[in-house]
Amino acid sequence: MGKNLLIVESPAKAKTIGRYLGKDYKIAASVGHIRDLPSSTVGVDVRRGFKPMYINMRGKEKVIRELKELASVSESILIATDPDREGEAIAWHIAAILKIDPLSLCRVSFNEITQKAVKEAIEKPRPIDLDLVNAQQARRILDRLVGYELSPFLWKKIRKGLSAGRVQSVATRMVVERESEIHAFTPVEYWLLTAELTPTDKHIPFKTKYYGKIRGNKTEKVKLSNETETKQVIRDLESGEYRVLYVKKGSRKTNPYPPFTTSSLQQEASRKLSFSSRKTMSVAQQLYEGIEVVGYGQVALVSYIRTDSVRVSDDAAAEARTIITDKFGARYLPKSTRKFSNKNASQDAHEAIRPAHFELSPDLIQNSLSYDQYRLYKLIWDRFIASQMASAEMDTVTLDVSCNESVFRTSGETVTFPGFLAQYTETLDEKPDADASEGKAKLPVLEAGELLRLISLVPEQKYTQPPARYTEATLIKAMEEKGIGRPSTYSPTISTILERNYVEKQGKYLHPTDLGGIVTKLLAASFDHIVDTDFTAKMEESLDEIEVGKRDWVETLSEFYVPFHEKVEKASAEVAKVEVVAKETGEKCPLCEKGNLVIKEGRFGRFVACSDFPECKYTTNMNTPVNGKCPICGSGLVSRISRKFKGRVFYTCDKKGNDPECPFISWDLPIEGKNCEVCNSYMVLKKFRGKTYPKCSSKDCPTNQRKKREGSKEKIDGEEQ
Repeated sequence: MGKNLLIVESPAKAKTIGRYLGKDYKIAASVGHIRDLPSSTVGVDVRRGFKPMYINMRGKEKVIRELKELASVSESILIATDPDREGEAIAWHIAAILKIDPLSLCRVSFNEITQKAVKEAIEKPRPIDLDLVNAQQARRILDRLVGYELSPFLWKKIRKGLSAGRVQSVATRMVVERESEIHAFTPVEYWLLTAELTPTDKHIPFKTKYYGKIRGNKTEKVKLSNETETKQVIRDLESGEYRVLYVKKGSRKTNPYPPFTTSSLQQEASRKLSFSSRKTMSVAQQLYEGIEVVGYGQVALVSYIRTDSVRVSDDAAAEARTIITDKFGARYLPKSTRKFSNKNASQDAHEAIRPAHFELSPDLIQNSLSYDQYRLYKLIWDRFIASQMASAEMDTVTLDVSCNESVFRTSGETVTFPGFLAQYTETLDEKPDADASEGKAKLPVLEAGELLRLISLVPEQKYTQPPARYTEATLIKAMEEKGIGRPSTYSPTISTILERNYVEKQGKYLHPTDLGGIVTKLLAASFDHIVDTDFTAKMEESLDEIEVGKRDWVETLSEFYVPFHEKVEKASAEVAKVEVVAKETGEKCPLCEKGNLVIKEGRFGRFVACSDFPECKYTTNMNTPVNGKCPICGSGLVSRISRKFKGRVFYTCDKKGNDPECPFISWDLPIEGKNCEVCNSYMVLKKFRGKTYPKCSSKDCPTNQRKKREGSKEKIDGEEQ
């Protein structure tokens, strides 16, 4: 056993650090938090300065006993938990358990798990930062008080088992209000008029859209609102000739995006990789704590993953510049190292998310990574390298074409130097009113006054679109923009509102459930300031001020709790119970034959039950008819939601559960009337990475047997064999 004890959170992190410190250190893991507020009571004495009543967490008895045993035979003890509020609080709790003075030099922290970073931290231990601890305590107590007072209010006014939270209820409200905007939206008609033209001396067709009218020496934009206006413009164009009115040539530069923060990583992984926020953080945590890399051992591949900073260390920027020069050449380097600015000082404690070992490129170690680990690591690598590259350069052209008094306009651009685009291109969020045909067109070389020939003139009726429903990516983006939550809370918040069945995913979009709407309406009516985005953002700012020692945490809690508690008591006395009217299916209960079948909300989502409950306890899965025929018996198909794999849709025959029962069940929707050309089994529509394609349903079919990649485990139909 070594003479020194270093305590971290996870066994994987312990294994990685153990490679760098040698035999003089024993590395132990607390496996996350070891103390917390009790689950059975509120655990906060609001009359004695909001004193928390921490207890050892259930299931951590063995871990605590082992830590105490190791501490008793160690000459020195250092605590190396994560470099944020949560990590500082864990360190504080460990110190309390082991009876270590938190103001002694017992704490070390590092932004990346590399030999250099770890050894530098070990040489410079510091006291536990009590301001960080108090910020975490304030958040934990605040959320406990809100949850423990609002949840019983919901039980009393709606039904048992519901929950409310300071951040989760605001996120739910955002989804509910977006749905209200969509339903209240009134589409407005407009028309597009597209002319396809070509120079008269050669056939190089291009498209341009109607822009407006020539008024004297100016061009005035005109919006076509209806078919009558559009037809009038077309009539005006019938006898005219098309000429180039105006050609404006220019150039522009596009700068690279900053490296990832927690929020931008979750957004981009959702858009590019179709990862949920929970999956993104799970895989990122693996990359941060360490992966067993062939020839290198256990290696941490990325820097700390919970950060809202875009700062980059000088060493990391220098490494990136070397890689860029070797791969692309000196022209792809900006004159000086790129630096990105944070919004406030509290963000500067960390770096952006970036590679930790620049000698280990994604392609070099691909065979040591799982498929998801490789894709996320490559995303982080590409974004960071691109952030240190030269700007992309484009030649631009804006072209106006006139016919009689009408003007058509189009713009185009040509990339003359790709710069950072050679490494990485960001995926943009969808825009509801975006026209699929819009974009930067490729235009022929034209001069002002040049005559053009009309190939076609196409009018198209359009309607303005409502705001798009949130995806996980756009909800995280909106929460960040409004100042709601922090890097460590985005993913848990979305997971919570999905698990509580306040919001459900349909495809990639988030829809509020009826329950989510009812809860939000009640909370907004009684506690509007609590589930308000501005209030929540200001509370986050207060927590940030506690973190840097500018606010007292007890005073902050007192300012919030006293008026909040009064509102809870008033609402409990005055607000009437909400009667939740269950939707009827139009069918009679097959068990008691008296009650009507109704749709109810449960912990696993919607289900069908008898209206005479509790006298009749009949329940069944909620079935949604889908297009297609059962490949076994030819009957219809229904979709259901799995309870075991919550939220995942599967398909069964509509006879399943009836007499006679059909055994068909599948995760994938069968394609009606289509069989495999190789084995004659029925075909299904497989969804993978945002794409849908036909696939044979038989796992034994030769078309489904292929190796994942050379040098890795063989995979058949996605399962390791």
